[in-house]
Amino acid sequence: MEVLRVEDLWVKVEGREVLKGVNFSIKEREKVLIVGDNGSGKTTLAETIMGFIRPDRGRILFKGKELKGEEDFNQIRRKIGYCFQNPDEQLFCPTVEEEIAFAPLALGKKREEVEEIVKELLKTFQIEHLRERPTHKLSGGEKRIVSVAAVLSMDPEVLILDEPTLGLDRKRFQILSSFLKETEIPVLLITHEKELIEHLGWRVVRIEGP
Repeated sequence: MEVLRVEDLWVKVEGREVLKGVNFSIKEREKVLIVGDNGSGKTTLAETIMGFIRPDRGRILFKGKELKGEEDFNQIRRKIGYCFQNPDEQLFCPTVEEEIAFAPLALGKKREEVEEIVKELLKTFQIEHLRERPTHKLSGGEKRIVSVAAVLSMDPEVLILDEPTLGLDRKRFQILSSFLKETEIPVLLITHEKELIEHLGWRVVRIEGP
């Protein structure tokens, strides 16, 4: 079953045509790499899927339903976990624990259940030592890993990750890439890192750009 489809997507940003007729789809448990040169429109594609940018032409469908107005995109943001390329645009809670707990609490989960979610994600990414650390005092790599954990805490149906391994050290690169290979969540991953592309071995969609 398809979970996400993009059909003939054309997008302008500040009067410049960035995406021209982009087409691809993702099925359940499928994982796709979005690659292309800098400025080719990879991030624009992700932001358009999330409804932050509206296309000039084309359709975006989630599980067969076309996403049109703001109400559709508000609903979809509860189902698609999106990690921004710059984690500083995403992290806003005082501590790592609160950051990871925010989404499930907002979705109405009980405090005991949220505690288990936080504990499991801290363990998965080997960041238990960061639990009480202020998010603004994290290193760039730590912020990136915490932002992925925070998105996963909402139990997304699809993951969209924009350059998630950028700036990671070897240990964190291995932890994150291993998780991505093992998870059954459909993933759309934007990257330019050849090592990650080769390591994951997923289907590649190339964005040619304007």
